[in-house]
Amino acid sequence: MTIQECYKAIGADYDDVLGRLRSERLIQKFVLKFLDDESFRLLCDSMAAGDLDTAFRASHTIKGVCANLGFTRLGASSHDLTEALRGRDGAAAAGLLDRVKADYEQTAAAIRAYKAEAGL
Repeated sequence: MTIQECYKAIGADYDDVLGRLRSERLIQKFVLKFLDDESFRLLCDSMAAGDLDTAFRASHTIKGVCANLGFTRLGASSHDLTEALRGRDGAAAAGLLDRVKADYEQTAAAIRAYKAEAGL
C-alpha cells in the first residue's frame, strides 16, 4: 500500500495535503505520528466522564489535525462533534461520537496497514 492508497482508503485528500506539505516524506512522517496522538483517547474518556470542556478541546484538536493532513471524512465528523460541544449540547455530541469513532477507527486501521505494508 502506498501513502496515496492509504489516503484513498480513508476518504482523504492526498493532493490537497501534498500541495501544502510539498513532500511525500513529510506527509508520511505526520500521518504516522497521527497514531501516537492521544486526542482520540482523551475525547472518548472525557465524553464518558461527561467532561464537555475537555471533550471539546480534544475534538477541536482532532479536527485541526485532520484539516492539516487532509483527512476529509474524519475531519467532517470531528467538526460536527466540535460544534455540538462548542454549544455544550451533550446529547447531540453523544450521538455524533459514534460517527467520529467509526471514522477514527477506519483512519487508524488504514494507517496501520500502510505502516505494516511499508515496513515502517
